[in-house]
Amino acid sequence: MTTRLHRAWVLGALALTMAGAQAQEKFVFLTSWYAQAEHGGFYQALATGLYKKAGLDVTIKMGGPQINGMQILAAGQADAVIGYDIAVMKGREQGITAVTIAASFQKDLQGMMTHAEVHSLAGLKDKTILIATSGRTSWWPWLKSRYGLSDAQTRPYTFNIQPFLADPNVAQQGYPSSEPFAAAKAGAKVNFFLFADDGYPPYGTTIVTMAKTVAERPEVLRKFVAASMEGWKSFMQNPAPAIALIKHDNPAMTDDTIAFAIRRMKELHVLDSGDAATSGIGTMREARFKATYDMLVEHGLLDPKVDWRKTFTMQFVQDLHVMP
Repeated sequence: MTTRLHRAWVLGALALTMAGAQAQEKFVFLTSWYAQAEHGGFYQALATGLYKKAGLDVTIKMGGPQINGMQILAAGQADAVIGYDIAVMKGREQGITAVTIAASFQKDLQGMMTHAEVHSLAGLKDKTILIATSGRTSWWPWLKSRYGLSDAQTRPYTFNIQPFLADPNVAQQGYPSSEPFAAAKAGAKVNFFLFADDGYPPYGTTIVTMAKTVAERPEVLRKFVAASMEGWKSFMQNPAPAIALIKHDNPAMTDDTIAFAIRRMKELHVLDSGDAATSGIGTMREARFKATYDMLVEHGLLDPKVDWRKTFTMQFVQDLHVMP
């Protein structure tokens, strides 16, 4: 009798263990670049078990210069990616039915690094401006129109800050962490201006998936978004668990680089400004997507026939309320 009871108990425990294992939904998430602090919330959710607690078996894959996230998403090689409002709208124009489901940051991280004597974006009128090819079909038309700049001022940006360091009349595109950090290490005094603070509308570090996934796996996406936003909140409070994973995936990432990036994200309030302050991390508003659509159409960068309302859904963030 005792043996039969013991065997029944073992079989029951084994069944529960197997059921628990089967309950973990596999989910592949592709970032936008090599592992860095700007991806910290996702790595934090993985490192602290937030995804696992939500019943998800998440794999984070790094993006990079030769990786096209939208193509990988459309090909079904990732369940979601770190995206960009403009890329999603352009994807719709090309027949890729991608959807933005959450915005980690209320502000896009793109901006301009200048030498110390420039005090605003309006001070760029007599400067040589270094721009990468991708910038010419996203933020440059907006910036040029807003401040009366011209294409004649521009030169190619090759992701090398030496031309900037060598010429005090040069300004260059950048992100608040990497380029200013490199300039500071070289002894240069610089200013950095976030385009979002001057009205550039796209969200930053968004979560993008396919419309098919929204229809077929809504509960999995809901869990992923909720755990990710909790990860961002946790990361800003104690980033150590995420930092360990970031450095494992990207050994070139140093402690001082990560610390600088976190400090800049906090100073610029990319996570907790705007609607996030009252409605929670991840919050989005329809008006922001309309503003991005209008900007693209105005500058001839998007077919007006694109249905911008299909490029996002609020269903995963409207009742989330992860307060920063």
